[in-house]
Amino acid sequence: MVKFTLAVIAMFLLAGCSSDQVPDKTFNPTISDPAFAAGTGHVLCLDEAHNNFHTLDNRFWAFGELLRRDGYVVEASTDKFSAAMLERCDILVISNAQLESDDWDSYPYPTPSAFSDAEIDAVLTWVDEGGALLLIADHMPLAGAASGLASAFGVQFNDGFAVAGFNAESELGDAFDKPTIFSIDTHSLIQSPITTGRNENESVTSIRTFTGQAFQAPESALPLLVLPEDFVSLMPEKAWEFGPDTKTIPVGGWLQGAVMPFGSGRAAFFGEAAMFTAQLSGGDPMGMNAPMAEQNFQFVLNVMHWLSGILN
Repeated sequence: MVKFTLAVIAMFLLAGCSSDQVPDKTFNPTISDPAFAAGTGHVLCLDEAHNNFHTLDNRFWAFGELLRRDGYVVEASTDKFSAAMLERCDILVISNAQLESDDWDSYPYPTPSAFSDAEIDAVLTWVDEGGALLLIADHMPLAGAASGLASAFGVQFNDGFAVAGFNAESELGDAFDKPTIFSIDTHSLIQSPITTGRNENESVTSIRTFTGQAFQAPESALPLLVLPEDFVSLMPEKAWEFGPDTKTIPVGGWLQGAVMPFGSGRAAFFGEAAMFTAQLSGGDPMGMNAPMAEQNFQFVLNVMHWLSGILN
């Protein structure tokens, strides 16, 4: 167990502050062959009914604009999940839902679910009958808040922080700062219809994520992002508060992205959310606009194309 000093803890509390994360509205990658004519594609409902960290008018702005330019109809949804609410959606996107909007250091442990049992049942039934779900949940406490919904599909979210392995306190900062790159060459980005795309112009060979969590999925799932063998999950009882008793478990070979058929529908699960965004954090790019993330936007489009049935 690595012992963390108060200085290191304070550093990560500052790193966890989200107040300076704003959307990068200059991010505008070229989409050479949109999936649909403008405004004629599938209806994508972005959940904003669960104190979501990401909303269309803020941190998920670039995601919404990217999908609109690909022809999708993108709507914010402020209603709790029910059969009636889901009826109007072709794809449901949930990113970083929370039970409350309180500061993370006031959350109880274990993290409570963001969704009621009735909501989970409604989503499960909807996907089973042909709906498409994209569930994104970042590091603690966001992974814990979504774990009940994920487990209904057989996916086990880990309510921690997935980082590169380290051996000493002095290496902890580097572990968090080290870019997490998934590539075809290292077999961490698994070749699939999502990496191939509809043609060679849509192929993806490398993407980047930004911390997040690790998870495990059932055999019916298709792994997309496999964490390197040296990765560990830090599991504090309060987000960003690490101490000498912080639990650490190995998560090499665990997943940070996967898709799976489910009944007549489809579902995708990701343990990191910034990769779907384009933000500025303290003025620095984070997400699809960041260095080494140049292919992220195409990966996002390909995931949505798979959920839409365009890719099989």
